[in-house]
Amino acid sequence: MLTLRWLNAPQNTPLQQWTFAEQTPIRIGRAPDNQVVIVDPLVSRYHLELHPPHDEAQSSPWLLISKGSNGTFVNGILTTQGLVADGACIELAKNGPLLQVKLQATVISIANPSPPCNHEGNGTGNLFCIHCGFPIQVERTIRQYQVLRTIGRGGMGTTTLAWDSTTAKSAVPVVVVLKEMNTDMAQIAKAQELFEREARTLKALNHPGIPQFYDFFVEEGKKYLVMEMIHGTDLEHYIHQRGPVIPQQAIQWMMQTCEVLNYIHSLVPPLIHRDIKPANLLLRRRDQRIVVLDFGAVKEIGTPPGTRIGAEGYSAPEQDRGKPLTQSDLYAIGTTLIFLLTAESPLKFLGKQGNSHGFNLDSVPTITPQLRKVIERATEYRPKDRYPTAVDLSQALAHCLN
Repeated sequence: MLTLRWLNAPQNTPLQQWTFAEQTPIRIGRAPDNQVVIVDPLVSRYHLELHPPHDEAQSSPWLLISKGSNGTFVNGILTTQGLVADGACIELAKNGPLLQVKLQATVISIANPSPPCNHEGNGTGNLFCIHCGFPIQVERTIRQYQVLRTIGRGGMGTTTLAWDSTTAKSAVPVVVVLKEMNTDMAQIAKAQELFEREARTLKALNHPGIPQFYDFFVEEGKKYLVMEMIHGTDLEHYIHQRGPVIPQQAIQWMMQTCEVLNYIHSLVPPLIHRDIKPANLLLRRRDQRIVVLDFGAVKEIGTPPGTRIGAEGYSAPEQDRGKPLTQSDLYAIGTTLIFLLTAESPLKFLGKQGNSHGFNLDSVPTITPQLRKVIERATEYRPKDRYPTAVDLSQALAHCLN
């Protein structure tokens, strides 16, 4: 049996896993007809092939034949053709995706997922053992989900990294995000509604810029949401750590965000995110693309006014009054741009502008007059004075790149 684990190199946490019980050649690359498909700019369409040993012994080394234009490295050594043994690491191009090889003569039972391994030689931050591939430490178990680490605590819920033990032999990512509703929030009807809304919304959406939904369940009176684990950094942390970015970078990120907004705004009925802000925009490490997070505040167009939701400094005036529109999300794009370009709260630049309120960006030298006009229109007080759609805003931002 051959198992390939796609690892997130810094922490050695699996992003995805493929298991092959039959001794047949395996093709790896970007093309969709490969047995292992990895979409990455460094990976060729047909990057390499793995051929089983002639003696058909399941624990014998496999033959690797590299066909990738950027090369293939086995345990750090550039390899055109050679044998890969149990535990070998295959790097698809220098600094490219990393695959770990696991050759097993026997199948480990999921009912008893603790192989005879002392986990020696693992790095401090490793979640999974580099030898046996199983979790090094489990905080607790909820159904089949083994909680590995807490990654965030909010007013609504606690977010953890978890391993779904039932996916050990499938192609589903073994590391997931498990969101648990806090005990005090479980007693509040509105909080329960928002938590369940996020689950229903994610289940219905399908876009590369939105986390994939896996599961939703209730265990011992608590609600749990299981979704895709995405490695990256949210833009709030990114700016706090590195300072403001150049306009070209900020514009590209917001154009990618507009793609996601156009998708949800074009649904029938349209959805409004209502909580676009830097903390909810994740820069995915794998491809440096923006992923929009936190769909607990989404609202359908045409539903009665309800709870006022929005981040101070980022939410539009009509949203603060409980009457959001799709243009409210575009307003948040404008205010997020201000933060990305200044590393300051947008409220610092908000003031009286004629008969209403607006943002005065004249003191920011990095913002060109053309980009300033785009931000000013996106953040107009009246929704009808803003860009009509996310596509229109994206096009206006694209012109600022020229």
